Amino acid sequence: MSNLSPVIKSIQDVMRQDAGINGDAQRIEQMVWLLFLKVFDAQEEELELTRDGYRSPIPEHLRWRHWATDPEGITGDALLDFVNNTLFPRLKGLAADPQRNPRGYVVRSVFEDANNFMKSGHLLRQVINKLGAIDFNRQAERHQFNDLYEKILRDLQSAGNAGEFYTPRAVTQFIVDMVNPKLGEKVFDPATGTGGFLVCAIEHLRKQTRNEEDHARLQASIAGVEKKQLPHMLCVTNLMLHGVEVPSLIAHGNTLARPLRDYTPAERVDVVITNPPFGGIEEPGIEAGFPADVRTKETADLFLVLIKHILKDGGRAAVVLPDGTLFGDGVKARIKEQLLAEVNLHTIVRLPNGVFAPYTGIKTNLLFFTKGRPTEAIWYYEHPYPPGVKNYNKTKPIRIEEFDAEKAWWGDEADGFAARVENERAWRVGIDVIRAAGFNLDQKNPHAAEVASHDPDELLRDYARLQLEAQGLRDQLKGMLGESLGARV
Repeated sequence: MSNLSPVIKSIQDVMRQDAGINGDAQRIEQMVWLLFLKVFDAQEEELELTRDGYRSPIPEHLRWRHWATDPEGITGDALLDFVNNTLFPRLKGLAADPQRNPRGYVVRSVFEDANNFMKSGHLLRQVINKLGAIDFNRQAERHQFNDLYEKILRDLQSAGNAGEFYTPRAVTQFIVDMVNPKLGEKVFDPATGTGGFLVCAIEHLRKQTRNEEDHARLQASIAGVEKKQLPHMLCVTNLMLHGVEVPSLIAHGNTLARPLRDYTPAERVDVVITNPPFGGIEEPGIEAGFPADVRTKETADLFLVLIKHILKDGGRAAVVLPDGTLFGDGVKARIKEQLLAEVNLHTIVRLPNGVFAPYTGIKTNLLFFTKGRPTEAIWYYEHPYPPGVKNYNKTKPIRIEEFDAEKAWWGDEADGFAARVENERAWRVGIDVIRAAGFNLDQKNPHAAEVASHDPDELLRDYARLQLEAQGLRDQLKGMLGESLGARV
Protein backbone atom coordinates (compact mmCIF):
# COMPACT_ATOMS: atom_id res chain seq x y z
CA MET A 1 0.00 0.00 0.00
CA SER A 2 1.61 3.25 -1.14
CA ASN A 3 -0.34 5.71 1.01
CA LEU A 4 -2.16 5.10 4.27
CA SER A 5 -3.94 8.48 4.43
CA PRO A 6 -6.81 7.43 2.13
CA VAL A 7 -7.30 4.26 4.20
CA ILE A 8 -7.71 6.21 7.45
CA LYS A 9 -9.94 8.79 5.74
CA SER A 10 -12.15 6.02 4.30
CA ILE A 11 -12.39 4.42 7.78
CA GLN A 12 -13.54 7.74 9.24
CA ASP A 13 -16.07 8.11 6.39
CA VAL A 14 -17.54 4.70 7.22
CA MET A 15 -17.77 5.60 10.90
CA ARG A 16 -19.66 8.80 10.06
CA GLN A 17 -22.49 6.58 8.73
CA ASP A 18 -22.87 4.82 12.10
CA ALA A 19 -25.61 6.09 14.41
CA GLY A 20 -23.60 5.27 17.54
CA ILE A 21 -20.63 7.54 16.90
CA ASN A 22 -20.85 11.24 17.65
CA GLY A 23 -17.93 13.51 16.81
CA ASP A 24 -14.19 13.28 16.16
CA ALA A 25 -13.15 12.14 19.64
CA GLN A 26 -15.44 9.07 19.52
CA ARG A 27 -14.32 8.25 15.96
CA ILE A 28 -10.70 8.38 17.03
CA GLU A 29 -11.31 6.30 20.18
CA GLN A 30 -13.16 3.68 18.11
CA MET A 31 -10.35 3.54 15.57
CA VAL A 32 -7.61 3.39 18.20
CA TRP A 33 -8.82 0.33 20.13
CA LEU A 34 -9.08 -1.51 16.80
CA LEU A 35 -5.61 -0.25 15.81
CA PHE A 36 -4.25 -1.33 19.18
CA LEU A 37 -5.44 -4.94 18.70
CA LYS A 38 -4.07 -5.06 15.15
CA VAL A 39 -0.68 -3.57 16.16
CA PHE A 40 -0.54 -5.92 19.17
CA ASP A 41 -1.20 -8.90 16.90
CA ALA A 42 1.46 -7.78 14.39
CA GLN A 43 3.94 -7.45 17.24
CA GLU A 44 3.02 -10.95 18.44
CA GLU A 45 3.79 -12.37 14.99
CA GLU A 46 7.34 -11.05 15.38
CA LEU A 47 7.64 -12.34 18.96
CA GLU A 48 6.49 -15.81 17.90
CA LEU A 49 9.36 -15.90 15.41
CA THR A 50 12.03 -14.50 17.75
CA ARG A 51 11.03 -15.89 21.17
CA ASP A 52 10.92 -19.61 21.84
CA GLY A 53 7.67 -20.66 23.49
CA TYR A 54 6.01 -17.25 23.28
CA ARG A 55 2.40 -17.35 24.51
CA SER A 56 -0.14 -14.59 23.96
CA PRO A 57 -1.89 -13.16 27.04
CA ILE A 58 -5.07 -12.89 24.94
CA PRO A 59 -7.19 -16.07 24.69
CA GLU A 60 -6.87 -17.59 21.21
CA HIS A 61 -10.45 -16.93 20.07
CA LEU A 62 -10.11 -13.23 21.03
CA ARG A 63 -6.90 -12.58 19.10
CA TRP A 64 -7.21 -10.25 16.10
CA ARG A 65 -6.05 -12.97 13.69
CA HIS A 66 -8.86 -15.28 14.84
CA TRP A 67 -11.92 -13.04 14.37
CA ALA A 68 -10.89 -9.97 12.35
CA THR A 69 -8.64 -10.97 9.45
CA ASP A 70 -11.11 -12.88 7.24
CA PRO A 71 -12.91 -10.25 5.09
CA GLU A 72 -15.89 -12.62 4.84
CA GLY A 73 -15.81 -13.38 8.56
CA ILE A 74 -18.24 -12.64 11.37
CA THR A 75 -20.35 -9.55 10.69
CA GLY A 76 -23.68 -7.84 11.46
CA ASP A 77 -25.41 -8.56 14.78
CA ALA A 78 -23.15 -11.56 15.43
CA LEU A 79 -20.04 -9.33 15.25
CA LEU A 80 -21.63 -6.71 17.53
CA ASP A 81 -22.63 -9.41 20.02
CA PHE A 82 -19.09 -10.84 19.99
CA VAL A 83 -17.41 -7.43 20.49
CA ASN A 84 -19.80 -6.12 23.15
CA ASN A 85 -20.49 -9.31 25.12
CA THR A 86 -17.35 -11.40 24.70
CA LEU A 87 -14.31 -9.41 23.50
CA PHE A 88 -14.65 -6.32 25.69
CA PRO A 89 -15.68 -8.06 28.95
CA ARG A 90 -12.87 -10.64 28.64
CA LEU A 91 -10.14 -8.09 27.82
CA LYS A 92 -11.30 -5.74 30.59
CA GLY A 93 -11.22 -8.68 33.01
CA LEU A 94 -7.85 -10.24 32.11
CA ALA A 95 -6.20 -11.53 35.28
CA ALA A 96 -2.88 -9.87 34.55
CA ASP A 97 -0.10 -8.98 36.95
CA PRO A 98 2.30 -6.21 35.78
CA GLN A 99 5.33 -8.27 36.86
CA ARG A 100 4.37 -11.81 35.86
CA ASN A 101 2.22 -11.00 32.83
CA PRO A 102 3.12 -7.47 31.69
CA ARG A 103 1.72 -7.80 28.16
CA GLY A 104 -1.62 -8.96 29.54
CA TYR A 105 -1.53 -6.05 31.97
CA VAL A 106 -1.09 -3.65 29.04
CA VAL A 107 -4.13 -5.10 27.25
CA ARG A 108 -6.32 -4.86 30.35
CA SER A 109 -5.23 -1.28 31.14
CA VAL A 110 -5.94 -0.17 27.55
CA PHE A 111 -9.44 -1.69 27.58
CA GLU A 112 -10.53 -0.96 31.15
CA ASP A 113 -12.28 2.30 30.12
CA ALA A 114 -12.54 1.72 26.35
CA ASN A 115 -15.86 1.67 24.51
CA ASN A 116 -17.31 0.23 21.33
CA PHE A 117 -19.49 3.05 20.05
CA MET A 118 -20.55 1.49 16.74
CA LYS A 119 -24.10 0.16 16.50
CA SER A 120 -23.92 -1.39 13.04
CA GLY A 121 -22.03 -4.68 12.84
CA HIS A 122 -21.91 -4.39 9.05
CA LEU A 123 -20.21 -0.97 9.18
CA LEU A 124 -17.86 -2.28 11.88
CA ARG A 125 -16.87 -5.16 9.54
CA GLN A 126 -16.14 -2.59 6.79
CA VAL A 127 -13.84 -0.69 9.17
CA ILE A 128 -12.05 -3.89 10.23
CA ASN A 129 -11.53 -4.94 6.60
CA LYS A 130 -10.03 -1.56 5.72
CA LEU A 131 -7.65 -1.83 8.68
CA GLY A 132 -6.75 -5.29 7.44
CA ALA A 133 -5.10 -3.68 4.41
CA ILE A 134 -2.34 -2.22 6.63
CA ASP A 135 0.66 -4.49 7.27
CA PHE A 136 2.44 -3.36 10.43
CA ASN A 137 5.18 -5.92 9.91
CA ARG A 138 6.37 -4.11 6.79
CA GLN A 139 8.98 -1.60 7.96
CA ALA A 140 8.14 1.01 5.32
CA GLU A 141 4.45 0.90 6.17
CA ARG A 142 5.18 1.09 9.89
CA HIS A 143 7.28 4.24 9.41
CA GLN A 144 4.59 5.73 7.22
CA PHE A 145 1.98 4.99 9.84
CA ASN A 146 4.08 6.81 12.47
CA ASP A 147 3.68 10.00 10.42
CA LEU A 148 -0.02 9.31 9.97
CA TYR A 149 -0.36 8.66 13.69
CA GLU A 150 0.84 12.19 14.41
CA LYS A 151 -1.82 13.49 12.02
CA ILE A 152 -4.47 11.58 14.02
CA LEU A 153 -3.18 13.28 17.17
CA ARG A 154 -3.36 16.71 15.55
CA ASP A 155 -6.95 15.95 14.55
CA LEU A 156 -7.73 15.69 18.25
CA GLN A 157 -7.13 19.41 18.59
CA SER A 158 -10.51 20.04 16.98
CA ALA A 159 -12.22 17.51 19.25
CA GLY A 160 -13.00 19.79 22.19
CA ASN A 161 -10.71 19.60 25.21
CA ALA A 162 -9.14 16.37 23.91
CA GLY A 163 -6.52 18.59 22.25
CA GLU A 164 -4.97 19.45 25.60
CA PHE A 165 -2.57 16.52 25.45
CA TYR A 166 -0.99 17.24 22.06
CA THR A 167 2.43 18.96 22.20
CA PRO A 168 3.95 20.04 18.87
CA ARG A 169 6.65 17.63 17.73
CA ALA A 170 9.21 20.46 17.38
CA VAL A 171 8.81 21.33 21.07
CA THR A 172 9.18 17.73 22.28
CA GLN A 173 12.18 17.22 20.00
CA PHE A 174 13.95 20.38 21.20
CA ILE A 175 13.37 19.49 24.84
CA VAL A 176 14.73 15.96 24.43
CA ASP A 177 17.73 17.23 22.45
CA MET A 178 18.63 19.69 25.21
CA VAL A 179 17.99 17.38 28.18
CA ASN A 180 19.92 14.66 26.31
CA PRO A 181 18.87 11.45 28.14
CA LYS A 182 21.52 8.72 28.31
CA LEU A 183 21.02 4.98 27.92
CA GLY A 184 20.48 3.48 31.37
CA GLU A 185 18.81 6.59 32.78
CA LYS A 186 15.17 6.38 33.89
CA VAL A 187 13.08 8.77 31.76
CA PHE A 188 9.66 9.68 33.15
CA ASP A 189 6.69 11.73 31.95
CA PRO A 190 4.13 12.16 34.76
CA ALA A 191 1.50 13.56 32.35
CA THR A 192 2.22 11.35 29.37
CA GLY A 193 -0.65 12.29 27.09
CA THR A 194 -0.25 10.43 23.81
CA GLY A 195 3.45 9.75 24.41
CA GLY A 196 5.11 12.45 22.31
CA PHE A 197 7.94 13.12 24.79
CA LEU A 198 8.59 9.43 25.40
CA VAL A 199 8.64 8.60 21.67
CA CYS A 200 11.22 11.37 21.13
CA ALA A 201 13.23 9.96 24.06
CA ILE A 202 13.06 6.43 22.59
CA GLU A 203 14.36 7.66 19.23
CA HIS A 204 17.12 9.62 21.01
CA LEU A 205 18.17 6.62 23.13
CA ARG A 206 17.96 4.14 20.26
CA LYS A 207 20.93 5.89 18.61
CA GLN A 208 22.97 4.85 21.68
CA THR A 209 22.11 1.13 21.50
CA ARG A 210 24.73 -1.31 20.19
CA ASN A 211 23.38 -4.78 21.07
CA GLU A 212 20.45 -6.74 22.52
CA GLU A 213 21.48 -5.88 26.07
CA ASP A 214 21.33 -2.17 25.25
CA HIS A 215 17.95 -2.69 23.62
CA ALA A 216 16.63 -4.34 26.79
CA ARG A 217 17.91 -1.41 28.89
CA LEU A 218 16.11 1.00 26.59
CA GLN A 219 12.85 -0.96 26.95
CA ALA A 220 13.07 -0.73 30.74
CA SER A 221 14.02 2.94 30.94
CA ILE A 222 10.81 4.61 29.68
CA ALA A 223 7.94 5.24 32.10
CA GLY A 224 4.91 7.47 32.36
CA VAL A 225 1.41 7.97 33.74
CA GLU A 226 -1.68 9.23 31.93
CA LYS A 227 -4.97 10.05 33.62
CA LYS A 228 -7.39 9.97 30.67
CA GLN A 229 -8.37 6.78 28.88
CA LEU A 230 -8.11 7.89 25.23
CA PRO A 231 -4.63 9.45 25.40
CA HIS A 232 -3.43 6.45 27.45
CA MET A 233 -4.63 4.09 24.72
CA LEU A 234 -3.02 6.29 22.06
CA CYS A 235 0.23 6.39 24.04
CA VAL A 236 0.50 2.62 24.43
CA THR A 237 -0.22 2.07 20.73
CA ASN A 238 2.27 4.81 19.84
CA LEU A 239 5.04 3.20 21.92
CA MET A 240 4.38 -0.23 20.40
CA LEU A 241 4.70 1.29 16.93
CA HIS A 242 8.06 2.67 18.08
CA GLY A 243 9.38 -0.72 19.10
CA VAL A 244 8.49 -0.92 22.80
CA GLU A 245 7.50 -4.56 23.30
CA VAL A 246 5.88 -4.20 26.72
CA PRO A 247 4.73 -0.64 27.41
CA SER A 248 3.48 -1.72 30.85
CA LEU A 249 5.47 1.10 32.45
CA ILE A 250 2.84 3.51 31.09
CA ALA A 251 0.30 3.49 33.89
CA HIS A 252 -3.32 4.59 33.55
CA GLY A 253 -4.05 6.85 36.50
CA ASN A 254 -3.50 10.26 38.09
CA THR A 255 0.13 10.84 39.09
CA LEU A 256 -0.94 13.57 41.51
CA ALA A 257 -3.22 11.20 43.46
CA ARG A 258 -0.20 9.49 45.04
CA PRO A 259 1.07 11.29 48.18
CA LEU A 260 4.64 12.58 47.82
CA ARG A 261 5.70 10.82 51.04
CA ASP A 262 4.95 7.44 49.42
CA TYR A 263 7.83 7.77 46.92
CA THR A 264 10.87 5.75 47.96
CA PRO A 265 14.47 6.73 47.06
CA ALA A 266 14.53 3.80 44.60
CA GLU A 267 11.66 5.40 42.66
CA ARG A 268 13.51 8.64 41.96
CA VAL A 269 14.19 9.26 38.26
CA ASP A 270 17.04 10.71 36.21
CA VAL A 271 15.01 12.67 33.66
CA VAL A 272 11.53 14.24 33.66
CA ILE A 273 10.19 15.66 30.39
CA THR A 274 6.57 16.75 30.37
CA ASN A 275 3.82 19.17 29.41
CA PRO A 276 1.43 18.98 32.38
CA PRO A 277 -2.16 20.16 31.80
CA PHE A 278 -2.42 23.85 32.62
CA GLY A 279 -5.51 25.74 33.62
CA GLY A 280 -6.84 22.53 35.20
CA ILE A 281 -8.20 22.11 38.72
CA GLU A 282 -7.69 18.85 40.62
CA GLU A 283 -10.54 17.06 42.38
CA PRO A 284 -10.95 17.64 46.14
CA GLY A 285 -8.49 15.73 48.31
CA ILE A 286 -5.64 15.43 45.78
CA GLU A 287 -3.73 18.34 47.33
CA ALA A 288 -3.76 16.56 50.72
CA GLY A 289 -0.89 14.38 49.47
CA PHE A 290 1.36 17.46 49.22
CA PRO A 291 3.12 19.50 51.95
CA ALA A 292 0.74 21.94 53.68
CA ASP A 293 2.58 25.11 52.60
CA VAL A 294 2.29 24.31 48.86
CA ARG A 295 -1.20 22.88 48.70
CA THR A 296 -3.27 24.08 45.75
CA LYS A 297 -5.83 22.62 43.38
CA GLU A 298 -4.11 23.99 40.27
CA THR A 299 -2.75 21.08 38.24
CA ALA A 300 0.37 22.71 36.76
CA ASP A 301 1.56 23.94 40.19
CA LEU A 302 1.16 20.50 41.77
CA PHE A 303 3.11 18.91 38.93
CA LEU A 304 5.98 21.33 39.52
CA VAL A 305 6.13 20.27 43.20
CA LEU A 306 5.93 16.59 42.18
CA ILE A 307 8.69 16.85 39.56
CA LYS A 308 11.09 18.52 42.01
CA HIS A 309 10.38 15.74 44.50
CA ILE A 310 10.80 12.70 42.24
CA LEU A 311 14.05 13.78 40.58
CA LYS A 312 17.28 12.21 41.81
CA ASP A 313 20.10 14.50 42.88
CA GLY A 314 21.71 15.44 39.58
CA GLY A 315 18.47 14.60 37.76
CA ARG A 316 17.37 16.85 34.90
CA ALA A 317 13.93 18.14 33.96
CA ALA A 318 12.25 20.17 31.24
CA VAL A 319 8.66 21.31 31.75
CA VAL A 320 6.19 23.28 29.61
CA LEU A 321 4.42 25.88 31.76
CA PRO A 322 2.11 28.86 31.10
CA ASP A 323 3.00 32.48 31.85
CA GLY A 324 0.63 32.43 34.83
CA THR A 325 2.93 30.06 36.73
CA LEU A 326 5.87 32.42 36.16
CA PHE A 327 4.30 35.56 37.63
CA GLY A 328 1.78 34.09 40.09
CA ASP A 329 2.06 34.96 43.77
CA GLY A 330 0.80 33.33 47.00
CA VAL A 331 1.17 29.54 46.84
CA LYS A 332 2.72 29.86 43.37
CA ALA A 333 5.47 32.09 44.80
CA ARG A 334 6.17 29.61 47.63
CA ILE A 335 6.43 26.76 45.12
CA LYS A 336 8.91 28.76 43.02
CA GLU A 337 10.92 29.79 46.11
CA GLN A 338 11.31 26.13 47.13
CA LEU A 339 12.06 25.10 43.55
CA LEU A 340 14.89 27.64 43.20
CA ALA A 341 16.35 26.56 46.57
CA GLU A 342 16.59 22.90 45.51
CA VAL A 343 17.25 22.99 41.77
CA ASN A 344 19.36 24.98 39.35
CA LEU A 345 16.72 26.53 37.09
CA HIS A 346 19.32 27.47 34.51
CA THR A 347 17.19 28.26 31.44
CA ILE A 348 13.72 29.51 30.53
CA VAL A 349 12.85 29.54 26.83
CA ARG A 350 9.94 31.91 26.24
CA LEU A 351 7.73 30.78 23.36
CA PRO A 352 5.65 33.21 21.28
CA ASN A 353 1.89 33.11 20.76
CA GLY A 354 0.25 30.37 18.76
CA VAL A 355 2.61 27.45 19.50
CA PHE A 356 -0.32 25.51 21.01
CA ALA A 357 -3.01 26.92 18.68
CA PRO A 358 -5.84 26.20 18.26
CA TYR A 359 -6.07 24.67 21.74
CA THR A 360 -4.95 27.77 23.63
CA GLY A 361 -3.61 31.24 22.99
CA ILE A 362 -1.92 31.41 26.39
CA LYS A 363 1.82 32.06 26.12
CA THR A 364 4.02 29.19 27.28
CA ASN A 365 7.56 28.64 28.51
CA LEU A 366 10.06 25.80 28.61
CA LEU A 367 11.77 25.49 32.01
CA PHE A 368 15.04 23.51 32.20
CA PHE A 369 16.50 22.61 35.60
CA THR A 370 18.85 20.24 37.39
CA LYS A 371 18.30 19.07 40.97
CA GLY A 372 21.00 19.23 43.60
CA ARG A 373 22.11 22.83 43.97
CA PRO A 374 20.26 26.13 44.26
CA THR A 375 19.70 28.56 41.41
CA GLU A 376 22.20 31.43 41.26
CA ALA A 377 20.97 32.94 38.00
CA ILE A 378 18.45 32.19 35.26
CA TRP A 379 19.16 32.55 31.57
CA TYR A 380 16.19 33.58 29.43
CA TYR A 381 15.87 33.06 25.69
CA GLU A 382 13.02 34.65 23.77
CA HIS A 383 12.11 32.41 20.84
CA PRO A 384 11.22 34.56 17.80
CA TYR A 385 8.86 33.85 14.95
CA PRO A 386 10.74 32.88 11.79
CA PRO A 387 11.04 35.62 9.12
CA GLY A 388 7.73 36.36 7.43
CA VAL A 389 5.64 34.58 10.11
CA LYS A 390 3.34 36.62 12.35
CA ASN A 391 1.70 33.71 14.17
CA TYR A 392 1.64 29.91 14.20
CA ASN A 393 -1.46 27.96 13.25
CA LYS A 394 -2.63 24.45 12.40
CA THR A 395 -1.21 24.56 8.87
CA LYS A 396 2.00 26.41 9.81
CA PRO A 397 3.17 24.97 13.13
CA ILE A 398 6.48 25.66 14.85
CA ARG A 399 9.36 23.69 13.26
CA ILE A 400 12.42 22.07 14.88
CA GLU A 401 14.78 24.04 12.60
CA GLU A 402 13.66 27.23 14.35
CA PHE A 403 15.48 26.09 17.50
CA ASP A 404 18.89 26.00 15.79
CA ALA A 405 19.78 29.42 17.26
CA GLU A 406 19.03 28.22 20.82
CA LYS A 407 21.04 25.05 20.24
CA ALA A 408 24.05 27.02 18.96
CA TRP A 409 23.84 29.36 21.98
CA TRP A 410 23.13 26.67 24.62
CA GLY A 411 26.59 25.61 25.81
CA ASP A 412 27.44 23.13 28.57
CA GLU A 413 26.00 23.00 32.09
CA ALA A 414 29.22 21.34 33.36
CA ASP A 415 31.09 24.64 32.98
CA GLY A 416 28.18 26.75 34.17
CA PHE A 417 27.20 27.67 30.62
CA ALA A 418 30.30 29.86 30.47
CA ALA A 419 30.05 30.17 26.69
CA ARG A 420 26.63 31.84 26.79
CA VAL A 421 26.44 35.51 25.86
CA GLU A 422 23.63 38.03 26.08
CA ASN A 423 22.10 39.19 22.83
CA GLU A 424 18.83 40.70 21.64
CA ARG A 425 17.12 37.37 22.42
CA ALA A 426 19.05 36.17 25.51
CA TRP A 427 19.57 37.71 28.93
CA ARG A 428 20.65 36.65 32.42
CA VAL A 429 18.87 37.49 35.71
CA GLY A 430 20.53 36.91 39.09
CA ILE A 431 18.74 35.21 41.98
CA ASP A 432 18.80 38.40 44.07
CA VAL A 433 16.67 40.17 41.45
CA ILE A 434 14.27 37.21 41.35
CA ARG A 435 14.02 37.14 45.14
CA ALA A 436 13.44 40.91 45.35
CA ALA A 437 10.62 40.51 42.80
CA GLY A 438 8.81 38.01 45.06
CA PHE A 439 10.01 35.07 42.92
CA ASN A 440 8.34 36.47 39.83
CA LEU A 441 9.99 34.57 36.97
CA ASP A 442 8.29 36.72 34.34
CA GLN A 443 11.43 38.77 33.69
CA LYS A 444 11.20 40.95 30.58
CA ASN A 445 13.83 41.12 27.88
CA PRO A 446 15.99 44.18 28.74
CA HIS A 447 17.14 44.41 25.12
CA ALA A 448 13.62 44.66 23.70
CA ALA A 449 13.53 48.45 24.10
CA GLU A 450 16.58 48.80 21.89
CA VAL A 451 14.70 47.30 18.97
CA ALA A 452 11.29 48.76 19.83
CA SER A 453 9.29 49.87 16.79
CA HIS A 454 7.11 52.98 16.55
CA ASP A 455 5.49 51.87 13.33
CA PRO A 456 1.69 52.44 13.75
CA ASP A 457 0.79 49.14 12.03
CA GLU A 458 3.14 47.19 14.29
CA LEU A 459 1.82 48.97 17.40
CA LEU A 460 -1.74 48.09 16.36
CA ARG A 461 -0.71 44.47 15.88
CA ASP A 462 0.89 44.47 19.35
CA TYR A 463 -2.30 45.97 20.80
CA ALA A 464 -4.41 43.27 19.12
CA ARG A 465 -2.03 40.59 20.40
CA LEU A 466 -2.25 41.92 23.96
CA GLN A 467 -6.05 41.95 23.70
CA LEU A 468 -5.96 38.28 22.64
CA GLU A 469 -3.64 37.41 25.53
CA ALA A 470 -5.93 39.22 27.97
CA GLN A 471 -8.94 37.35 26.58
CA GLY A 472 -7.05 34.05 26.93
CA LEU A 473 -6.30 34.80 30.57
CA ARG A 474 -9.94 35.83 31.17
CA ASP A 475 -11.14 32.56 29.62
CA GLN A 476 -8.70 30.59 31.78
CA LEU A 477 -9.85 32.40 34.93
CA LYS A 478 -13.52 31.88 33.99
CA GLY A 479 -12.90 28.15 33.53
CA MET A 480 -11.10 27.88 36.86
CA LEU A 481 -13.88 29.73 38.68
CA GLY A 482 -16.52 27.56 36.99
CA GLU A 483 -14.75 24.33 37.98
CA SER A 484 -14.20 25.63 41.51
CA LEU A 485 -17.88 26.51 41.93
CA GLY A 486 -18.86 23.15 40.42
CA ALA A 487 -16.61 21.34 42.91
CA ARG A 488 -18.29 23.14 45.84
CA VAL A 489 -21.74 22.16 44.62
